[in-house]
Amino acid sequence: MSDFSARLVAWQRRHGRHDLPWQRTRDPYRIWLSEIMLQQTQVATVIPYYQRFLDRFPTIEALAGAPVETVLELWAGLGYYARARNLHRCAQILASQHGGRFPADPVAIAELPGIGFSTAAAIAAFAFGTRAAILDGNVKRVLARCFGIEGFPGAARTEPQMRELAESLLPEESIEAYTQGLMDLGATLCVRSKPLCTACPMYDVCVARRDGRQSELPVARPKKVLLERETTVLLLTDGERVLVERRPAAGIWGGLLVLPEGGVAEARAFASRVGCRLLDMRPLSPLKHTFSHFRLNITTLLCRVERLQSMVAEADWQWLAREEIETAALPTPMRQLLRVGVKTSYDLS
Repeated sequence: MSDFSARLVAWQRRHGRHDLPWQRTRDPYRIWLSEIMLQQTQVATVIPYYQRFLDRFPTIEALAGAPVETVLELWAGLGYYARARNLHRCAQILASQHGGRFPADPVAIAELPGIGFSTAAAIAAFAFGTRAAILDGNVKRVLARCFGIEGFPGAARTEPQMRELAESLLPEESIEAYTQGLMDLGATLCVRSKPLCTACPMYDVCVARRDGRQSELPVARPKKVLLERETTVLLLTDGERVLVERRPAAGIWGGLLVLPEGGVAEARAFASRVGCRLLDMRPLSPLKHTFSHFRLNITTLLCRVERLQSMVAEADWQWLAREEIETAALPTPMRQLLRVGVKTSYDLS
């Protein structure tokens, strides 16, 4: 075992995290679920979602057999909804083609929907004890600082170097403690800003600490100018219910419930099509929501209506009750708009 690996294993066993709900298990389903949920999401946020998800879908077969709309409802608020759709699709493939079991080979795991190289390595290491190298954002930060790796870790020239280094450091034994140690070190000590170097097991061998370059390594992602997009959405409500439509499965917010797009003319047409009398319209405060590749500027028209009939003709439209806003499969900005809009309409009525 290398000095780096030995230090890390010893530190993890003494100081690492040992009480997370997905630890102390060899169940690849639970490990996979936690790894997917933890992508771009903090541990504290994930824990209640993880527990609710397992309560509803205790097995791969249960997840595979559920409607994707139900999966999205339980995922609502975690963001990055492609993760939920891929999770559902992956469960269906495992149930239909693999007998409800994960393959042990990380290469085979990485071929499943929504599972990349690093996530496959984590599943293989924790579930099967396979020597496989994880390389998520936290790990890249640890390696860049400790070994003084220049260049943005996600760059085409830098990532292969990172991967080769990660694989060379793998211990012959204790792969679970080593893998967990990398995660713990990046999440608790070797954090992005103000790392706790004096408590780090790599204190006396870390290049960034030695040279005072903790704020420089890893090299930041090259800045890019975000495109600006504009949209106007319609919040048709009687104060108790609001009109929403389900997005197509592909694309932004695929499969989720959203407010229909349109302006004043569309508001009048929509009201007529769903059996409503339009009482008045007023704009709400604008809302900005940033995606990875663009920023969406949302203008909302609050349209107070009197519902003359309870049903809607369009298959993808529905009236969402006020009390369902917090649990429905809504993207975060839509939930924010509904909270404000329905309350405003209720107060005005």
